Amino acid sequence: MSTVTSMKCACDRCLCVVSLEDAVKKDGKYYCCEACANGHTDGSGCGHQGCGC
Repeated sequence: MSTVTSMKCACDRCLCVVSLEDAVKKDGKYYCCEACANGHTDGSGCGHQGCGC
């Protein structure tokens, strides 16, 4: 059996893969940043190169 160490950000629009160790955890889901975790309430994206969320 193997252990998952990274996964896609839980934000539907985001393309980022995040390390579970470094992820922002909210409501049992893993996000690449606070903007994604908060649902982009201020209109900003994650800011990671190549991602258009």
